[in-house]
Amino acid sequence: MEKQRPAPKNPVIIIPSRMASTRLPGKPLADICGLPMIVHVWKRAMESEIGPVAVACDDKKIAEAVEKAGGKAVLTRPDHPSGSDRIWEALSALEGTDTCDAVINVQGDEPTLDPLSIRKAYQLLANSNVDIATLAAVMDEEAKKRTSANKAVIDLHPGTNHGRALYFSRLPVPSGEGPMYHHIGLYAYRRDALEKFVNAEPSPLEKREKLEQLRALSLGLHIEVGVVDEVPLGVDTPEDLEAARRVLKTWEK
Repeated sequence: MEKQRPAPKNPVIIIPSRMASTRLPGKPLADICGLPMIVHVWKRAMESEIGPVAVACDDKKIAEAVEKAGGKAVLTRPDHPSGSDRIWEALSALEGTDTCDAVINVQGDEPTLDPLSIRKAYQLLANSNVDIATLAAVMDEEAKKRTSANKAVIDLHPGTNHGRALYFSRLPVPSGEGPMYHHIGLYAYRRDALEKFVNAEPSPLEKREKLEQLRALSLGLHIEVGVVDEVPLGVDTPEDLEAARRVLKTWEK
């Protein structure tokens, strides 16, 4: 019988953020309703009320913007291959995280993320079998065609809105009748799972699909996926930025 692991009790939220962006240079500092985008993301993370929040960034300007808003920022190496590697460096540098047993990776370009979604991902770690939790939403017809919209193949538990991830792909999978799920890049890790993940070499399927979560599956880690109502607005282009401004402007009213 496998040893039952307790639910994590001391989580920390870390938001990876880097200045480089091909389609939207300086993206973290883009103004949205008078605040840099990264500050809006930090506010969403704080509103989840899970635990301490820090931004792991590669540029002093990002750190200064976060700290001006009253947040915590950690400068990290600029050459990390993924956000997971960046948050691991930040975790090692943050004071008071020796007892941290879970790390939530919130994407730095989703200023309209629902704080309740962050809580949902974290709550899935209460299951002793779960190493990593993430989210997905039912995919619309347009997204099915886009390779930029990542698809999650989920074995849903009967009568629930969550299940174990079997695979992730850029192509429309699975085939046959039924919904496809749009993967949302928010992750809640047990600390030991994150450590195992960042210390492992990229897997062949990860390199082939260019999806790092396939490394976790190749390591035998259990990824649980919670299904939420909608995909948060990710800001990758000037058009996305304008859409985020429109959404957050309505929130201010």
